[in-house]
Amino acid sequence: MQVYGLLGNPVGHSLSPPMHEAAYETLGLDARYVTFEPARDDLAAALSGAEALGIRGLNVTIPFKEDVCSLVDTDPLAERIGAVNTVDLSGERPTGHNTDALGVTRAFEHHGVDIAGTAVVVGAGGAGRAAAFGLADEGVEVRIANRTVERAESLASEVPGASAHGLDALGDLLADADLLVNATSVGMETDETPVSKAALHADLAVLDAVYRPLETRLLREASAVGALTVDGAWMLLFQGAAAFERWTGHEAPVDPMNRALRAGL
Repeated sequence: MQVYGLLGNPVGHSLSPPMHEAAYETLGLDARYVTFEPARDDLAAALSGAEALGIRGLNVTIPFKEDVCSLVDTDPLAERIGAVNTVDLSGERPTGHNTDALGVTRAFEHHGVDIAGTAVVVGAGGAGRAAAFGLADEGVEVRIANRTVERAESLASEVPGASAHGLDALGDLLADADLLVNATSVGMETDETPVSKAALHADLAVLDAVYRPLETRLLREASAVGALTVDGAWMLLFQGAAAFERWTGHEAPVDPMNRALRAGL
């Protein structure tokens, strides 16, 4: 039996186990997905223990995504993003990867969206970094808007061709934009949106990284003006599918994984 899992603290809320278990069952793989919740100071020991136990791969979530970078050989994308969410333990040395960027681009592609033109990314934290690098690598012009302009400027200096802006510029930034990604947590706890409805238009494709609730105020208002909307569960699904494919070498059975994920929500 192959064992894969999730490192984080806390992990009790995670939807990764049912999603990955659905993939194993669909493909008839003798595998299990389990969760591990080490203390922050025990991350190195947890990773070494996983290797010693023959665990083949780990997803990594808060608060370990940045800390794990120094403990594994990161690939170029994960190094640029500055965070690892997938560790491959099948080789001589553990390797670190970031599939969040693929989660963004695959979520758009699954909905028939052409990854081209101009994208506005709201937020310059971990999800914002993944979205900005993922879209820029596809040739998209990325405009980063953040509450703290200095943080947007720092990220934009690393992303090829990106520009930095404050949230007050969103109206102008979105006027001719093709894609919009909300990479903040706004809309998770309260019925708020980081983008005014007046700034939205029918030619936008809008992805909200928030997946609780699935239909955020941003997505409701985007749909009301005729924009194409993509909820955050799609990003979660496709980052997980990319990790599954890296670990197993099999094409991810997206439909069963999606059903398991949404049942959990």
